[in-house]
Amino acid sequence: MASTLTVADVVGLLEQRYPPRTAEGWDAVGLVAGDPDAPVRTVMFAVDPVQAVAEEAIAAGVDLLVTHHPLYLRGTTSVAATTPKGRVVHDLVRAGCALYTAHTNADSAAGGVADALADLLDLRERQPLTPHGGAALDTLTVFVPREDTTAVLDALAAAGAGDIGDYDRCAFTVAGQGTFRPGADANPTIGERGEVAEVAEDRLEMTLPRERRAAVVAALRAAHPYEEPAFSVVEHATHPAGTGIGRIGTLPTPTTLRALAERVAAVLPATAQGIRVAGDLDAEVSRVAVCGGSGDSLLGTVRSLGADVYLTADLRHHPASEALEAGPPYLVDATHWASEWPWLPVAAARLEEDARESGATLRTHVSTIVTDPWTLRLGAPDNGTTTDNEGVTP
Repeated sequence: MASTLTVADVVGLLEQRYPPRTAEGWDAVGLVAGDPDAPVRTVMFAVDPVQAVAEEAIAAGVDLLVTHHPLYLRGTTSVAATTPKGRVVHDLVRAGCALYTAHTNADSAAGGVADALADLLDLRERQPLTPHGGAALDTLTVFVPREDTTAVLDALAAAGAGDIGDYDRCAFTVAGQGTFRPGADANPTIGERGEVAEVAEDRLEMTLPRERRAAVVAALRAAHPYEEPAFSVVEHATHPAGTGIGRIGTLPTPTTLRALAERVAAVLPATAQGIRVAGDLDAEVSRVAVCGGSGDSLLGTVRSLGADVYLTADLRHHPASEALEAGPPYLVDATHWASEWPWLPVAAARLEEDARESGATLRTHVSTIVTDPWTLRLGAPDNGTTTDNEGVTP
């Protein structure tokens, strides 16, 4: 019989996929409202924590609402129902529906918002636009009398050494012979002052996060039987991680800017704005950069990486105009909501999969309410002018 997960359980599953530590420093991610011990049977995913979405979740009897955008990004001193955000909190809490946010940590994760957008275009050989730095790691090497190796290893593991992926207490040992001569002022555990001692020792090596170095060395000194243990710490070279904001990759076959834009319009959910395109519509494009949400801050990065075209949202007039003056990348501009929505069904499917692997069953629902703020696009009135790519012609 399948077990029932709690809010805390589901949050744990989500944070395995979208670790909060990878969120930008200015971001606000995590559990916003709800009892961690409350049971969860149904989860809904949406982009925005707005009133219409809250009402949809409540009507569907959802136990946990997961949104991409934070409800309170800049903090608040009140959740009174006299404000739109406060009303969302009150309505969800009253209905027993928790609220959780996965924002920039979901943007950058493997299988997150950026990858979901890249998947729609079948981008190959992709990499992040701004990769996360690889984890800063050290390797500690210490020589230990053989009968004390297990105790020292356990102490190092308890201090944070030896965690690799889903494994802990990872270590490597090699048997050998240690030799030393205690000085006149030494207080040796083994041997006599002024006399050469030989001891059967193990060379013990463990990897540790660099931020745990001081704690691990302190644990080593406390657990090691020698007055002056022989050890060294070597820093690993850091390499960019496979996660980070945005993605850049190559289309399966080159196409034109017009054809690519038409494909974007076909695969993204429809909004009143539609898709805006800037550049030579007949130009051949192959290398494509994507960034869900507001992406004009990355225009320089995209150019430096050699992209032919950049798909993002919320492009502003001056950054877009200046970028085009410098040549490719050409620009394809969607709405913020539409560029991030494709992640929702991916996240829902993966949460169901992770729940099954934990022995539980979850039902998920993906909101299709268009929460893009613009609801209507009007053409220019017939005022005796026409517009084209060259400008306004009387």
